[in-house]
Amino acid sequence: MVRTLAPMAMLVALAACAETAVEPAPAQVAEASQVERTEAPQGDRVLLWGDTHVHSINSIDAFSSGMANADIDTAYRFARGQPVIFPRTGQRVQIDRPLDFMVMADHAVGLGVSSRIAAGDPEIMRYPIAQRLNEIYREQGGRALTNAVMGFGGNSPLTEDERAEFEAQMRSDAVMRGSWEGQIAAAERYNEPGVFTAMIGWEWTFAPDMRNMHRVVFTNRDGDVARQFLPFANYQAEGPEDLYDFFEQTQARTGADFVAIPHNSNLSDGRMFELTDVNGDPFDADYAAQRNRWETVVEITQYKGSSETHPELSPRDEFADYELRNMLLTGVPTEVSRGSYVRSALLMGLAEQRRIGVNPFQYGIIGASDSHTGLSSQEEDNFFGKLGEDYLPRDRLGPDAVPIIFPAAQMSAAGLAGVWADHNDRQSIFDAFRRREVFGTSGPRMRVRMFAGYDFAQADLDAGDWAARGYARGVPMGGTLLPADGRAPRFMIQAVRDDAGANLDRVQVVKGWVDARGQTHERIYEVAWSGNRSLRANGTLPAVGNTVDLATARYTNTIGAQELAAVWTDPDFDPDQAAFYYVRVLEIPTPRHHLFDALALGIDPATIDIPPTIQERAWSSPVWYRP
Repeated sequence: MVRTLAPMAMLVALAACAETAVEPAPAQVAEASQVERTEAPQGDRVLLWGDTHVHSINSIDAFSSGMANADIDTAYRFARGQPVIFPRTGQRVQIDRPLDFMVMADHAVGLGVSSRIAAGDPEIMRYPIAQRLNEIYREQGGRALTNAVMGFGGNSPLTEDERAEFEAQMRSDAVMRGSWEGQIAAAERYNEPGVFTAMIGWEWTFAPDMRNMHRVVFTNRDGDVARQFLPFANYQAEGPEDLYDFFEQTQARTGADFVAIPHNSNLSDGRMFELTDVNGDPFDADYAAQRNRWETVVEITQYKGSSETHPELSPRDEFADYELRNMLLTGVPTEVSRGSYVRSALLMGLAEQRRIGVNPFQYGIIGASDSHTGLSSQEEDNFFGKLGEDYLPRDRLGPDAVPIIFPAAQMSAAGLAGVWADHNDRQSIFDAFRRREVFGTSGPRMRVRMFAGYDFAQADLDAGDWAARGYARGVPMGGTLLPADGRAPRFMIQAVRDDAGANLDRVQVVKGWVDARGQTHERIYEVAWSGNRSLRANGTLPAVGNTVDLATARYTNTIGAQELAAVWTDPDFDPDQAAFYYVRVLEIPTPRHHLFDALALGIDPATIDIPPTIQERAWSSPVWYRP
């Protein structure tokens, strides 16, 4: 998010993120149980909470407001639950529940350049162009330095010769290596296996014509291996294929493995999940397998809205209008496209698998923040904003609101990743992402679990070791089911409310499938809900109610349920049709973050064209049925 007084295309692109086997390597066929999954350990796994998408002032766009956003140490300390100073205000801030893991996803393009120049880092100040940029910063501030670094025409104070000097020196391997070492060293300082995991990563900020095709990248390896490569930047590529090639070459050379997470696809104008490669050719099996290998998980929600689906794509989904932002990175609205939304991508993946034998879009699901303050905040009543510039209530609402591309009041206090891992360490978390045993939430820490198999019964769900039974006789979220004599799969599903949050409204299963003609379909099933409501004839469920007091921004848990669980069987199962199933969990309505600001400023919430309440939610990774 940036001020409109500096209309720099790439800066907006950064702030707005601010991105050969047929089956993934961990998947194996277990013939006896007729399931395809990673071999699970005895017993259970632990639920870890993390944010894979946090930016510090080492990102160019996060530095555009000068020192108003956090440095990398502050970002890590905040995530670990320590009190820190918010640079914009000097206020002490702290989260009451630390994260278990985090990826510092600072942009590879211009990594650390602005912050190192502003700090007078001797290693970078030996370059004459860095001295010139330091002078610009001291005289004109952070935004002028960012204009110079990004180099957009009349916005840049650099001459053409100085710009060429910048390109040659500030994008050199030597400068990148110094910045990358700073990222690695910080991750190593704060990584504490069993307590907090600092995954080493970056953001690949590819945005042709301001269409967001960014990926967040992280590795399973530690600093010793990460020092053997440099982050791959957007200016080094013509398309995602180049990123995948980088992964393959780097893995062969260093042993490092990678996960790339497509994010914020609602701002891609259909480019994120388009069905052609960089040359405009339809996918073939080799390309689809390569993409499937590296992109195992997708970001379904973040500060700039939800990318699950859109009412125009899912007209029968009454909850499809959640936190929508269908536009370019510049804020210009675009046509609704299947290539911009996760559910459509999952459907297209089934169709592509039918056509070429490989699913290029077999995505697990997470949420993340895309915070550019350095502070990962997802709570509606304690939202720190996208940038330091939109932290205060008056920055977001009223006559003094900051004029920015994405108005702060329209942003979402989201999201988080829930990960079912063997341990809290780099390899275990990486393995969970690779096998897709992850889920996303819009912020609350709802505990969501799903297993799919053919022999589950209510007694299994009621047992104290139900998760162990799920692993032993089925697949967890992210897995693939093979046929079992035409029997319909059975799903064990459990959702538990956030201990510090709202009760649950309902649990739904979202099914997508492809028919014999290659046409895709979707349907929403209500599988568990609170209260004494009954399904209508059309399969929908009456609303749960609303306890929010719009005069005080408070609610009560007098409706809803603390836990919802079910063993569910698809009533419309066709053993010949490929399908996916994912769980969506909805909370009861609660106050949205801008309602708190409006009441604090004395603004009538009814005068703001945004619903004052929100139904926070969680999305599991799918389970795929493959005929």
